[in-house]
Amino acid sequence: MKQRVHLITLGVKDIEKSARFYDNIGWLRAENCPPALVAYDLYGATLGLYSLDALHKDLGIKTMPGSGSMTLSYNVRQKSDVAIMLAKVKKAGATILKEPYDIFWGGHIAYFKDFDGHIWEIAYNPFSELGSNDEFCWNGFQK
Repeated sequence: MKQRVHLITLGVKDIEKSARFYDNIGWLRAENCPPALVAYDLYGATLGLYSLDALHKDLGIKTMPGSGSMTLSYNVRQKSDVAIMLAKVKKAGATILKEPYDIFWGGHIAYFKDFDGHIWEIAYNPFSELGSNDEFCWNGFQK
């Protein structure tokens, strides 16, 4: 199996409400999605919003939405961009968990959660410069 993730699916209580959040932070919905799914193409992967009830049916088990056992990270190009993006998600209705701060490994981060409790990190990582299309690679991209 190759080292990649193609689709990140978030189980959500209300697809349209959750989709409006991502729309309001400037993300564009992918076209031609089935009615039960809203997708946002990312660079190299896709974020899907799927009914929590349908996900439970597919899995055959119930899960706790947004339990905090996992974070999704959105990396930015410079330290000041963390606060800018945090203000944007706050305006869209996110709950701010932690205001921007410098972290021990040399980066600058903040945390928020969406309507379903999925936790996101906004991060500036000076050791992993983003690529020309804002793609992320742990050790950065070669120029």
